[in-house]
Amino acid sequence: MIKLERFAEEARAQLAGLADEEYRVQWRRWADAAEAFQAAVTAHAAATGQARHEVEMAAKKAVRHGDEDPVD
Repeated sequence: MIKLERFAEEARAQLAGLADEEYRVQWRRWADAAEAFQAAVTAHAAATGQARHEVEMAAKKAVRHGDEDPVD
């Protein structure tokens, strides 16, 4: 799950400076990556009984702050 969020963040960052078709293509990459991350969060929360928002925030914190992998 951390890898999915990291990939989504990298894809989002690559939007900077793009325009027109390049932007649209990269936006789709980011949107697909973000959707995959959200699906993984939902599945993990359902499987573990954790609150979905807590799972999401833990994963995002780990990516943004370099924490150890708190969720798989």
